Amino acid sequence: MVNHPRDIQVDIHRLRADIESLGRIGRDPRGGLSRPSFSPGDREARAWLRDKIEKAGLRYHQDGAGNIFGRLGEGGPVVLAGSHIDTVINGGQFDGAAGVLAGLECLRRIREERLQLARPVGVVSFTDEEGNLVGDFLGSRAFTGRLDPREVEGGLTASGRPLRDVLEGTGLSVVTILRAHAERPAVDAYLELHIEQGPTLEAAGTPIGIVDRIAGKSYRLCSYIGKAEHGGTTPIERRRDAFLAAADFALRGTRLVVSRHRDGLMTIGRVSLSPGAFSVVPGQADFSLDIRSASADTLRGMGSELLELAGEVAAERDVSFRSRLADETEPVRLPEKLLALFEEECDALGYPRLRLASGAGHDAQIMSSITEAGLIFIPCAGGVSHAPDETVDWEDLEKGANLLLRSLIRSASRGS
Repeated sequence: MVNHPRDIQVDIHRLRADIESLGRIGRDPRGGLSRPSFSPGDREARAWLRDKIEKAGLRYHQDGAGNIFGRLGEGGPVVLAGSHIDTVINGGQFDGAAGVLAGLECLRRIREERLQLARPVGVVSFTDEEGNLVGDFLGSRAFTGRLDPREVEGGLTASGRPLRDVLEGTGLSVVTILRAHAERPAVDAYLELHIEQGPTLEAAGTPIGIVDRIAGKSYRLCSYIGKAEHGGTTPIERRRDAFLAAADFALRGTRLVVSRHRDGLMTIGRVSLSPGAFSVVPGQADFSLDIRSASADTLRGMGSELLELAGEVAAERDVSFRSRLADETEPVRLPEKLLALFEEECDALGYPRLRLASGAGHDAQIMSSITEAGLIFIPCAGGVSHAPDETVDWEDLEKGANLLLRSLIRSASRGS
């Protein structure tokens, strides 16, 4: 039997102090956080986290992918809680970090209460969840053995540099990253706390979201190739304008998704025109195409139809179209057993909650390939995320962290 008081709670003042302390590392001139993996800010944050783990009396470990672990207890399969501390450029202080530091606080409270659990518990901070290196979820994919060696060995990072160059001075390498899964401990469950990154919980006035599905994603790098010509002398009807092809596709693609795939989303988040001169018709338009759905059938169907449409636009505008798949993840349904556990603990704590799907990807999605994974959401103000004004209500964070603590204890008590 687990030995713990039913009213065990996190120390929200300590957790808040941790988040605010980490949130001072990697500040950029625009007021946000810029901690892409292995940047100076990220390296400082990693050292800060190691210090916190060791001062908490936990066993520190870093694997071959740079994933950081703190562990309490010995023996069989570990129950992990965590997320990531890397950020997008000019991001906020809660995305990812709240989950890692809430996990750390849970382990501190378990240790302080001297709870005797059937299984060891751990906190993890996964490397490069945000995809600034070579595709999203590098750390959790390395941990689960789901990396594409070709991307890791030959891919370029968001900065345009090869990954092996970015890793210089870290003690890590392409080889250690690809072998990281071989040193993986047995994992009994993985629990993650995260801000919602959307408006649903705030609009409902509900402090806890229990995620039952995580959307899959297909991310393509696309180009329309036409002909660069003088913008002052080439008649519009004779132009092979790559930008107009991209704009036409963006509008028609959005209408296609809205009318035929209401459970899907399409985003063109990046466009680059060449030659990019003031008075020259664009000869090439490079753009990103991000499509998402919690339904695997919708994701496949939507992707096929959008590629067909892209070809039609190219033919109509006398340009060529090309694309390559840069990254993809499959939709997942999270296990009912963990959903029910979260709901039971919410009831015991008196916390209102609702079930919802996540349109954003998370390390829990990757971890679900090797173990039971659960994902808890708390509201973020205005649904704002990946931005300097990303913020939460501290009472909501306290509730989410308490739910994580109680769920972690129960998960680590199975078989006792």
